[in-house]
Amino acid sequence: MAKLSPLKVCKINGSFLLISFFLVITACNTQHKKTDNLMQNKAVLEYKIKTQLGEGSFWNYKTQELYWIDIEGKALFIYNPKTKTNRKLSTQSIIGTVVPKNENEAVIALQDGIYTINIESGVISILSDIESDISENRFNDGKCDPSGRLWVGSMAFDQKPKAANLYMVDEQGNAELKKDSVTISNGIVWSKDKKSMYYIDTPTLEIKAYDYDDTTGKITNERVAVKINDSLGFPDGMAIDENDMLWVCMWNGNAVLCFNPNTGEIVNRIEVPAHNITSCAFGGKNLDTLYIT
Repeated sequence: MAKLSPLKVCKINGSFLLISFFLVITACNTQHKKTDNLMQNKAVLEYKIKTQLGEGSFWNYKTQELYWIDIEGKALFIYNPKTKTNRKLSTQSIIGTVVPKNENEAVIALQDGIYTINIESGVISILSDIESDISENRFNDGKCDPSGRLWVGSMAFDQKPKAANLYMVDEQGNAELKKDSVTISNGIVWSKDKKSMYYIDTPTLEIKAYDYDDTTGKITNERVAVKINDSLGFPDGMAIDENDMLWVCMWNGNAVLCFNPNTGEIVNRIEVPAHNITSCAFGGKNLDTLYIT
């Protein structure tokens, strides 16, 4: 089995396009307006579609397409910004995340396990049945580390505190528990030098940092990189740019905030015309486009 495609480190250079979660896909224009030393950007519409809970944006740089999902609508979408087409693949249960695997397949986290899906036929096959015996939980956000291993977390349907987990799944489907006592597992990214990992458990209002060993996938030295005031919303999905700045979607916050993980400070803000912002991914030929759900 081929390795899962790792998350590509992204650039920020120029304009941003966004997809807005609340029943629409949107885009944002980068006419920077500086206020109190904070860069301000504003979203504009890219593509509109009715969804129940847009999430999971991931740019496939090989095909120049955006993979994204509708969690409650049980659907995987593949959006082509050049043709403005948005192909739909229905899933058998709630879907939590997607990453491209090869030219014919993607890996998806469904309610009861991790699967591969043929992106032409929609046929799925089991990769790992981890947490299939925990009917109270479902899988949520996830991404691949620099070596192509999938890191994916869960959450309880009723959001019961500390009832969920974070796992690492290899190409054979072997799953390793990396963190327990999680409430809502969300954004996860790795630094350009592959030495740091950043992770969000949404209700904590924190972005945790870890020392990361790419050879083994071992994480150590957990610490708080960013502490977020709840007046800004709750941190959800996350992307990282070429300068290792963290772009965080704010549920209940109407924005994507960019944090410097070394100082914890906000260095950029993108206003989005939707209340609950869920995920983002840099895309486009030059990786200068930010897609947001």
